[in-house]
Amino acid sequence: MENMDNISAVGTALQRLEALERDNEALRAANEDLEEALRAAEAANQAKSRFLSSMSHDIRTPMNAIMGMTSIGLSHIDEKARVQDCLSKIQTASAHLMSLVNDVLDMSRIDSGRLTLSEEPFSLADLVHDIAVIVLPQARQKNQELQIEIGRIEEEVLLGDELRLRQILVNIIGNAVKYTQEGGAIQVSLTAQRTAGEGPVELAFSCRDNGIGMSPAFLEKIFIPFERVRSAAVSKIEGTGLGMSIVKSLVDRMGGQITVESREGEGSCFRVELALPAAPRSRGRLALPEGAVVLVAESGEERARRIGECLAEGGLTPVRTRTGMASVTWLTEAQYEERLPCALLLGQELEDMPVLEVAAHVRQLAGREFPIVLVSEDDWAQIEYRATRAGVSAFVPCPLFSSRLLDTLSELMGGGRGNQSAGGELNADYSGSRVLLVEDNELNQEIAVELLGLTGVQVEVAGDGAQAVDMFAAAPADYYDLIFMDVQMPVMNGYEATRRIRQMDREDAGRVWIVAMTANAFVEDVRLSREAGMNEHVSKPVDLERLQEILRAQLKPGGRE
Repeated sequence: MENMDNISAVGTALQRLEALERDNEALRAANEDLEEALRAAEAANQAKSRFLSSMSHDIRTPMNAIMGMTSIGLSHIDEKARVQDCLSKIQTASAHLMSLVNDVLDMSRIDSGRLTLSEEPFSLADLVHDIAVIVLPQARQKNQELQIEIGRIEEEVLLGDELRLRQILVNIIGNAVKYTQEGGAIQVSLTAQRTAGEGPVELAFSCRDNGIGMSPAFLEKIFIPFERVRSAAVSKIEGTGLGMSIVKSLVDRMGGQITVESREGEGSCFRVELALPAAPRSRGRLALPEGAVVLVAESGEERARRIGECLAEGGLTPVRTRTGMASVTWLTEAQYEERLPCALLLGQELEDMPVLEVAAHVRQLAGREFPIVLVSEDDWAQIEYRATRAGVSAFVPCPLFSSRLLDTLSELMGGGRGNQSAGGELNADYSGSRVLLVEDNELNQEIAVELLGLTGVQVEVAGDGAQAVDMFAAAPADYYDLIFMDVQMPVMNGYEATRRIRQMDREDAGRVWIVAMTANAFVEDVRLSREAGMNEHVSKPVDLERLQEILRAQLKPGGRE
């Protein structure tokens, strides 16, 4: 019996030892987890310290340029060329400083979980055009070949956050431009195809360059916040090091995927895949004659093929010529035989003469009403005067989307003027229009009045929301064509002022265009302004081109009819 008790005691002791050993194992595992977490936290803190050190330099660099060029400009105030040079450099440095601040603010909101995404209809054609406007000048400055190719697009209008999607794509292409040498090549492609039936649209984007590339070690950290590559090759390239981390966070929030392939010294390729719902279709019937012939003058094979595909989508028949002389000859014979095509599309390249020279010949030959459409990557603002003088009826920008081309042809054939500047007349005179500027800060008032004054528009100023409500109430109906409304103001903020204007018992209170002009620039700020009854949102610092874009959309050149 005593032996049995001894055996039992030994068994109990062994069980306790085993339990103790398990506890020790659990404790060791917990300690290892804590040590790993500590190492990760220390690494993150070191990365943040390096980031703050770099940011101190990166912020001071454009600030030094702004302050230094301001001092130089003031000391040479009577030398116009010198002052203009200083102002140009101040503008460049300010834009760079703003991009640094935006990256830091975006990363802060992502880290805190306060970043929200909107879901509104947007046009892929508009998105790609905006991206091209931003990145093409950067590539041209470095004499780089930047090609943006549009593949199969089954749906052009999607639902999503256009602002954040543009941020993703511009960041990736901008990095390709930044880290690719002078004279390098960058190839961008975009497709939007349905996976099945009425399911979501698979948006596929890729950007390939032959730049400096990345090492395998850095590839592992490219999406980690506050990490920056440190090498002699990029020592003079400024930035926060947050761009790709922000891109990865945004793609993840959208439920997509981003991948990257790179070899040091050979270049990189980024791919983004997103599934977005298509917006409800609301396009009206196009006024295009079924089977009608359109003459396409373009020597580039790929561009001519793309134009032909777009025309075929609209039920039109493309006939191609490769030279200006062949185009004029073909049209001369067609006019003699009374079989003129319904339009002439002038591409980017012709083998024998400039396209605007061809336009001038055709205009004399075919008369004032014959549609001549320029399809080009050129900056319309720079060539508009010469193009319209040569007889061009309308302009369609590249990369080419079928909706833009067919809508333009439909408008021209229906008797309209066409979209000569792809969105309205640039640098128009709005001296007959009246704008109410609601802004409490005197310096901001001065800046806005000066910027608006460049367009000739008449500006009246209210110092707060309550004053704006009183001025609108006291004015006759349709007195104001536009209201630019600050948000954070004393007495009454912009949201409340907008709501009170919208609630007034007069017809123009509901239709007057109210634009938020505010430093509150995040997606939720845009949502709040729209919920208050505002139609548009302009963030400060105010960009003149953005201001002109709104004026072109809402005001009539030369004033009211």
